[in-house]
Amino acid sequence: MSKKNYYITTPIYYPSGRPHMGHAYSSIIADVIARYKKIEGKNVYFLTGTDEHGLKIQREAEKNKKNTQLFCDEISKKFKDLTKILNLSNNDFIRTTEKRHYKSVEDLWKKLEQSGDIYLDKYKGWYSVSDEAYYDNDEIEEKDGLKISKLSGSKVEWVEEESYFFKLSAWSQKLLDHYKSHPDFILPISRNNEVVKFVEKGLKDLSVSRTSFSWGIPVPKNQKHVIYVWLDALTNYLSALNYPNTTSDLYKNFWPADLHVIGKDILRFHAIYWPAFLMAAKLPLPKRIFGHGWILSDDKKMSKSIGNILDPIEIIEMFGIDQLRYYLIKEVSLGNDGNISLENLKNCINNDLANNYGNLCQRVFSFIKKNCSNKIPPKKDLSKQDKALTGKLKNDINILTNLIDKQDLNNYLKKVIEYSFDSNKYFNDSEPWALKKTDINKMNSILYSIVEQIKNISILLLPIIPISANKILDVINVKSELRVINEIKKENTLDISKELGNVEILFKKVE
Repeated sequence: MSKKNYYITTPIYYPSGRPHMGHAYSSIIADVIARYKKIEGKNVYFLTGTDEHGLKIQREAEKNKKNTQLFCDEISKKFKDLTKILNLSNNDFIRTTEKRHYKSVEDLWKKLEQSGDIYLDKYKGWYSVSDEAYYDNDEIEEKDGLKISKLSGSKVEWVEEESYFFKLSAWSQKLLDHYKSHPDFILPISRNNEVVKFVEKGLKDLSVSRTSFSWGIPVPKNQKHVIYVWLDALTNYLSALNYPNTTSDLYKNFWPADLHVIGKDILRFHAIYWPAFLMAAKLPLPKRIFGHGWILSDDKKMSKSIGNILDPIEIIEMFGIDQLRYYLIKEVSLGNDGNISLENLKNCINNDLANNYGNLCQRVFSFIKKNCSNKIPPKKDLSKQDKALTGKLKNDINILTNLIDKQDLNNYLKKVIEYSFDSNKYFNDSEPWALKKTDINKMNSILYSIVEQIKNISILLLPIIPISANKILDVINVKSELRVINEIKKENTLDISKELGNVEILFKKVE
């Protein structure tokens, strides 16, 4: 695969009920990385969508007294609309009820049969409809008279039915070998350790079909079976690239995927089942699986029963999408659970966005409008301090790119906002207002340097707060094709011939 191409996916939404903060967080992480890769000069393909098969969906439709396909159509639309509300830059939105997806799943199934990795037997064991997952006896506990999964807390049912099995047990050592030879295959390292420990205990063969319900993709040549929802759903990453047409440009350019962004609760499916399916089908494995933590509300996992659910759509309506995107990236560190609250969100908007970046842009542009005929002044001789202001950021580009490549978005944002803080301090310490009568050239050079730094900071913030950062780049007349990482490394990039655009308050303080 060309180094110019980059394929990133976020887990396809399970379309049940309203979108929640976990959906928003997974999607925003993937979008931030996709946008960075674009401004880095990569040809990016970013995929999301909806997972619409399985017993859970069938029961939801029955509960709502609706045709299952029509139910999926309605709910899927909500999640497609969410991609717009979250301002995602995805290239495709795939639904597992689409014909192109059926073709991919059927082909993958046939490959697994041809490899001898699928056989017919009978399944007896625990199954969670909510998780669409099988659990061993040691993963089950009793609570309030119900059998539940220790991992998810979801209710489990005892299931006995004829089933096709995938020989997962045969792939244990090959999976362990792959983890060892590709230490960055699963990140963060805590997730890798969790997966390795689980596989080292020994894997059991996996039931990959069901006969007790009908809402799914039928097994080729045995229509009374439907394919297990996770074998079905995971294949979306291939079907979006026109698989099984491996000669198509999409497949050739973008598979294997560079990054699957997922929540830690679906790590087992992505880091064990998915690579085993691909190995058995003799298909290349994705390069990395990144399992992020949960979003907690006031230190507790969000739940209807506790009543602590923060609705992303309501928060966006109150505060704005850039504000939510910024807050989630800042507040949650690499792979850990993130505790969020409305109070912290308000403080973040006021301190980081309004008082720091927003204030820097507002005061510098207002000064230029009042004192420099609303044009960026020409620079003469830059001082050491001027050069140091922009030089540190330019020198840090490789560090910043490395943080993105490690999915360490929290520390990436911390560094970028530090440049904004330093620029505010530089404006205060340099006192350009005191130089207007005594040293106009020095004043001009200070202002040029600060505007250049605002441009660079805004380019680095484009992946996180694209609406606001683009507004600032519009004000200083940066052409859209020049809003890229390479422009940060260049000198004399500002257009001093045009007047600045209208300056508006970027971030209103939250009282």
